[in-house]
Amino acid sequence: MSPWQLPPRTTGDIRLVRTGLPAIREDLRDCPAGIAVRTRPLVRQDPRPPRAATPWETFALGPLMTALDRIEHYRLPENLVLDELHGSQGTFGNRSRPVHAGLLAWTTAAVSHWRAAREANLADLRAGGRPVTYPVDEHWVVRDLLREPDDRGAALYERTAWGRRYTSPCGTVRELWLLSLGSAKEDRPDAEIAAAAHVAMFGEPCATARYGSAHEPISPHLLHPARTARPERVRVIAVGCGDGSSAVLADWDESTTRDRYRRHAAPALARVVSRTARTPASTCAKCPAIAGCHDLHRAPGVLGAPEPPRRRERRTVSVSDLRAHAACPARYHLTRVLHLRSPRPESEAVRRGRAVDDWLNEQHARLPHRPCEHEPGPATPQAWAERGFALGPQASRTASLMIAQHAWTCPLDGLEPDETVSVQHQLAVYDEPLDTIVIATPDLVHTRAGGTVLRETKTASTPPRGDQPLLRRWPQLALSVLLLDAGAVGDPSRSRVELEILYEEDSEVRSIDPALPHVVGEARQVITELAGAWTSDATYTARPGRACADCEALDWCRPGLDHTATQEQRD
Repeated sequence: MSPWQLPPRTTGDIRLVRTGLPAIREDLRDCPAGIAVRTRPLVRQDPRPPRAATPWETFALGPLMTALDRIEHYRLPENLVLDELHGSQGTFGNRSRPVHAGLLAWTTAAVSHWRAAREANLADLRAGGRPVTYPVDEHWVVRDLLREPDDRGAALYERTAWGRRYTSPCGTVRELWLLSLGSAKEDRPDAEIAAAAHVAMFGEPCATARYGSAHEPISPHLLHPARTARPERVRVIAVGCGDGSSAVLADWDESTTRDRYRRHAAPALARVVSRTARTPASTCAKCPAIAGCHDLHRAPGVLGAPEPPRRRERRTVSVSDLRAHAACPARYHLTRVLHLRSPRPESEAVRRGRAVDDWLNEQHARLPHRPCEHEPGPATPQAWAERGFALGPQASRTASLMIAQHAWTCPLDGLEPDETVSVQHQLAVYDEPLDTIVIATPDLVHTRAGGTVLRETKTASTPPRGDQPLLRRWPQLALSVLLLDAGAVGDPSRSRVELEILYEEDSEVRSIDPALPHVVGEARQVITELAGAWTSDATYTARPGRACADCEALDWCRPGLDHTATQEQRD
């Protein structure tokens, strides 16, 4: 094992390694080196970046956790806590950032959903003759203190699991509840579940770690013996704060917990804290090593927007973000920043498009790479349901025919074996003046004859109407042009951007040359118009209108609800 070293332009202490559940997920889109750096909480950028501000709370579960703390640990009445939530704009009198009105509404509903989930859990325990559980406010932390630093330079390893914690009166059972914004997340990786159970089983009660320090175990003399006892059994429970759903992910004794941790979690943790390979991604926004990272392409001015009056915390943005903001700033903040989505199903046209994309991505990822055959895809609702898509009979048939049409325009047709192909490849560049990571995820990126092709695929019932230019109708094409022009991917003189449109009985491909000055100029104008309003916005005010009808955040937007109610009365 090679020694792990401080990345360039960082400073701090690498002897503390702290891993939580997000690190162990090993998302292929994350930067491996970035994850490893963030597991060292005492490492920071050198020199420190200038102070920055964010006008609104960006952690959706933060206000909910504070409200539940006050209900469960301080035993305050729920109605008083909710009054305090709204009266303090979500700050509860401390110095945290205020909360957007939409998040206040969501949090109010989430408190009710949480209470329902807890009551159902307690009822099940009583019905089964098992001990009920009570909330505890101390953190559970597994701490491995070494006599001297190891090959990674670490002397203390801390393993944590963020969530709500409960224990039985005698301490023989511990529960760790893992929160999701929507429904209960039951498909968590085996390694994540094993790591969570291990922390619940073997974690020491600790106080919250102060900035720049490790967790401090709480003296057993300060806690009830049940809080310090080693449990005989642990349960890991997933709960959906959006609907109150819950699911037991693990209900294990000590032996099973040790075995699952050894087989699933330990190897994953060893990998994530050791890796040094760099892959620029959206997580670069949180990386303290960004200043010295030469793998992240610098593209100053790619957004073409002026710097905001007040410096903002580093953030990411995609064309989807910019379009959401253009439709309604509140919708952008609630759905793209806070990731709040209503359980309303998407339109069938959108679901059909996602189904076709999923099928094509699977075909293009095959090894060795080969063009798609002239064969239809799944053609029945049952066949699509097996792939996780709910389509009706007509949509199923249309999706199948669109897949068949794609074979005529498949970008892998005639591609030499030594060319590279990347499906849904995330491109990340750094607009340093705006301190913003700009993200693009073309459906397909592949090389061809010394150039690079960025292709977007769309499904449509009919050809586009009107004379609106392609770059304005589909701004992601404009961003692809700017990324090629900035040298972020490929040689623009030998590359191109493609738009593939699939219909039920036809298909077409439109090609865009990123080396033409007027094309670059048009692309820059499109992105600048979108980015300018986004960059300067600090209020995210709702903009009621036609977009309210299919807004994923409508349930928590009072202006939007009022608008839709008025429209229904008129209709």
